[in-house]
Amino acid sequence: MAPPVTSRPARGLIALSLVLAGLLVWVFWPGTANTVRLGLDLQGGTQVILVPKPVTAGATITDEQLAQTVAIIRQRVDGLGVAEAEVTTQGSGNGAAIIVSVPGAEQNRLVDLVKRTALLDFRPVDTLLNPQPFDVNATPTADPSASPSASPSPTPSSTFVPGTELVQSPENTDEYLAQVAALDCTNPASYTGGIPDDPALWLGTCERSGELKYNLEPAFIKGSNVTGATAGLPQNGIGSWVVSLEFDSEGAKALAEASTKLSALPDCGTGASPCNAFAIVLDGVVVSAPRFNEPILGGQAQIEGDFTAQEAGDLANVLKYGALPVTLDPVDITSVSPTVGSDQLRAGIIAGLLGLVLVMIYLMIYYRALGIVAVISLIIAAAVTYLMIVVFSKTIGLTLTLAGVAGAIVAIGITADSFVVYFERIRDEIREGRSLRQACESGWVRARRTLLAADFVSLLAAVVLYLLSVGSVRGFAFVLGLTTVIDVIVAFWFTHPFVVLLGRSKWMQKGSRWTGLDPDRIGGHSLAGAVVGKSRRRSGAENKSVEVPSP
Repeated sequence: MAPPVTSRPARGLIALSLVLAGLLVWVFWPGTANTVRLGLDLQGGTQVILVPKPVTAGATITDEQLAQTVAIIRQRVDGLGVAEAEVTTQGSGNGAAIIVSVPGAEQNRLVDLVKRTALLDFRPVDTLLNPQPFDVNATPTADPSASPSASPSPTPSSTFVPGTELVQSPENTDEYLAQVAALDCTNPASYTGGIPDDPALWLGTCERSGELKYNLEPAFIKGSNVTGATAGLPQNGIGSWVVSLEFDSEGAKALAEASTKLSALPDCGTGASPCNAFAIVLDGVVVSAPRFNEPILGGQAQIEGDFTAQEAGDLANVLKYGALPVTLDPVDITSVSPTVGSDQLRAGIIAGLLGLVLVMIYLMIYYRALGIVAVISLIIAAAVTYLMIVVFSKTIGLTLTLAGVAGAIVAIGITADSFVVYFERIRDEIREGRSLRQACESGWVRARRTLLAADFVSLLAAVVLYLLSVGSVRGFAFVLGLTTVIDVIVAFWFTHPFVVLLGRSKWMQKGSRWTGLDPDRIGGHSLAGAVVGKSRRRSGAENKSVEVPSP
């Protein structure tokens, strides 16, 4: 009896073809890089030596502060992608140094990212002033272009220069106002940030672009109340990138109270008294100064400031992982040469290819035609793995190190195990009396449970290793997990469908010695199907007798 059709192999093959086509288009899209990013041990990168300094002059830096600083820096750098960064410390206390090594990172961007204090606060705007210094006793002239009705459009600085001038005071006194008036916001040192401000004091500071000067009231929300930060485009899709913030319960309550109070004030329009405007201050300078048009009760806000995608992402990354407990001064920035080099990379690739070839030879000798299917599956799995690594290099900054190469080599054995399990299940089904068409279907039902269980264990190990490790070990775990997922995809969308189609061919059903399913190789005779016919023909030939006619 012919076996029922329980699968549609063409669907899996079409799905895999679409995935491969999509990956090829993504990888080789004109104008984008289509190569794998190499790690620090293979291509070198940037090394920054940072000297921590206490926020309060004369204080002692503790080991706990150093450990917290290293953890925050590692999170920030890992936010650039799976970058295989190395963050280490030398010494202890006030004489310690923090060394950050990242493969292929732009020097200015890396320094800006790791040394920011990231102290954020929200302050009501008391007065807008001309950015140039002036005599407070003279009649101040408000900047006619200053309008709190729309957020200013600052251009975030690509460098981070220490020595920012800040003017702070417990009260809004005449002496304090004179110091604010004397502040020169046309001087780049005054608007590049770097000195943390005290949220409890009045603040005189500049806009990040240096176009405006602000007199700000004490903060109503501190950066420690921020629980999440993400970069994205505005909801209407129009305009530059923004950074969306989420606050804890304390911050949400303070935001609701301040927005309710400020939004009730009249819109004063342009001039020196913005009334309902507030300033978002990061690292001592104003990033944005919008208005409260209505109360914000959801505990969420946005920072607008003419950001590019990279600038918004870096800012969200810094805010997400918190403020450093110390200030960091970069004392040395150097380019690092590869510690392993191209020779070792070549040796690792050769080892992987040699292992792949040996596995292919074994499969073809032992499984014959089915071995050819396994070889094609391995080639497809290798191609998908390469394309996925390129895609992740372009999207999340994945870098490939020797540890990652080792993870890909280990995956060869995992993928080969899947074929062995399936092919042996097919042989078992034939020994139990099923035809080849039936064996391809029922054998897959039994084999896929084993396959999924084994791959789940490998994937679970990779996930745990990735979450608990740092540095190059995370790269090994990431590649191992990626190849395990690819193994499942190839087995379900290529190996099984292709074997089912092959099992429906007349040549395979004849049980030839080149199919790998002939009775002699299986170790027993089937009781059904084309292979049985062959066995019976052999048995009949052996038992045939010759009768001799009588004279």
